[in-house]
Amino acid sequence: METNRIKTIFEAKLLVVDDEPEIINLLKTILHQAGFAQVISAENCRQARELFALEKPDGVIFDVTLPDGDGFSLMQELRQQSNVPMLFLSARDEDENRLLGLGLGADDYITKPFLPRELVLRLSGILRRVYQPLLTKPPAEECLVLGAVTVNFKSGIVQTSDGEKTLTAKEHALLKKLWQNQGHIVTADSLCRSAWDDDLYGYENTLMVHIRRLREKIEVDPSQPQYLLTVRGMGYKLATETKP
Repeated sequence: METNRIKTIFEAKLLVVDDEPEIINLLKTILHQAGFAQVISAENCRQARELFALEKPDGVIFDVTLPDGDGFSLMQELRQQSNVPMLFLSARDEDENRLLGLGLGADDYITKPFLPRELVLRLSGILRRVYQPLLTKPPAEECLVLGAVTVNFKSGIVQTSDGEKTLTAKEHALLKKLWQNQGHIVTADSLCRSAWDDDLYGYENTLMVHIRRLREKIEVDPSQPQYLLTVRGMGYKLATETKP
């Protein structure tokens, strides 16, 4: 993730991947009017791979159905190369597709038809949470230590005995909110406001998916968590920091 070249989120270079030229043109118009100056596009997986490697975008918007593959597989492939924000904009609105996209590491999943303002707000929120802390250059390194696991919030890297793992933008927002309130219950509503600028309604399953993925990255045994605890009927709590 190259942040030095970005002074504001509106300087972020965005890659739109969709096989419908009308949708691409619509998205470019919406994003340009919102203030995003650099929007590039691809109509298939091959073009997306080439542009991703060449242009190094700061964020990607995928359709799920593409002529030479599917957005889910493409996102997984690109996610292995970079942790830039990635979100789906798809006509597939079934819960299983939305949860699949989020479970694979997408930062958000928006269904068509969509409200232009909603797209801009959700995209801007993701970009701010990813880039703004780095742009403001906080003086101190922000680290969370949980047993043998260390989370560096500046880099978004989770260091474990098995190697490094990278947090997605949503995982970063959720874990940081829990860390800021470590030892105390954080309600599900509060977590959703931190990650999606919205209350829990409509995000119950989405929140659970992200919590499960977080546990896979910070817990020795995700099925029996020691640190990221569920408080039934209220929300979640990050256990008191423990050093190895």
